Amino acid sequence: MSEANTETPLARLVGLLQLETAGQDRFRGHSENIGTPAVFGGQVLAQAHMAACLTVPGERVAHSLHAYFLLPGRHAPIDYQVERVRDGGSFSTRRVVAMQDEQPIFEVLASFQARAEGIDRHDPMPPVPGPEGIPSELQQLRKVIDWVPAPMREILVTAGAIEYRPLVPYELVEPTPREARSSIWLRATGTLPAALPLHQSLLAYASDHGLLRTATLPHALSYLRGDVRVASLDHAMWFHRDFRIDDWLLFQVESPSVVGGRAIARGVFYSRDGCLVASAVQEGIMRTPAGRHG
Repeated sequence: MSEANTETPLARLVGLLQLETAGQDRFRGHSENIGTPAVFGGQVLAQAHMAACLTVPGERVAHSLHAYFLLPGRHAPIDYQVERVRDGGSFSTRRVVAMQDEQPIFEVLASFQARAEGIDRHDPMPPVPGPEGIPSELQQLRKVIDWVPAPMREILVTAGAIEYRPLVPYELVEPTPREARSSIWLRATGTLPAALPLHQSLLAYASDHGLLRTATLPHALSYLRGDVRVASLDHAMWFHRDFRIDDWLLFQVESPSVVGGRAIARGVFYSRDGCLVASAVQEGIMRTPAGRHG
């Protein structure tokens, strides 16, 4: 059996984040098909973050990402061009453009800061049960395997690099209306090196999973039935404190608005010990067939 076939999903994802140098501040990343029609947006966001990190002094760490998804990407190599917008006394700014076929498919502004002391406070983590004993999304999906299109079954029902455990399981085939809120425990499916940029990139990857789905919950829409189509338009993320994604993180998500074929969702991440480590906001297309508006 080849080495590629014995690699774990987490090792493959970490490998995708090891970008190839393609020139001055130019990098190339490869893609993995996780069962989505276009390349997964979280992968592009994570790779762009890593590209920016490669051009910033090592003592500065990312604190924010502001991204736009311009065109659907193909399951093919992606080129990343980094522009060094600014290097100040405490902050550095980078603009990263992702290209395929000489067309921009994505761009992000990333800001980095040197370590600094200051006031430190955050809202407390809500009192929720821990992740132990909660079924994973993968376990739930395997129960309705017959609803998964045949070409995607092997991809979608295989363990991935990140495990997600929603406190209230998603009803994948026959959902009923519920409030637009989700609580999801997540973590990488193996132990990782301590490098903070890697953990940030993997959290950026994971943050694209679960945000827009929360917007569908009040409308009892099912992906598997073909009730709804969603696609990311933009994505913002803030890293507040150091963390490890190979330990459990709680992703608290809410969707305050759906209008004009667009949905917005926002979420916060807490470490297992209750520390607020990151925030994310995403707006995306949310379209339903005629006659299905919840």
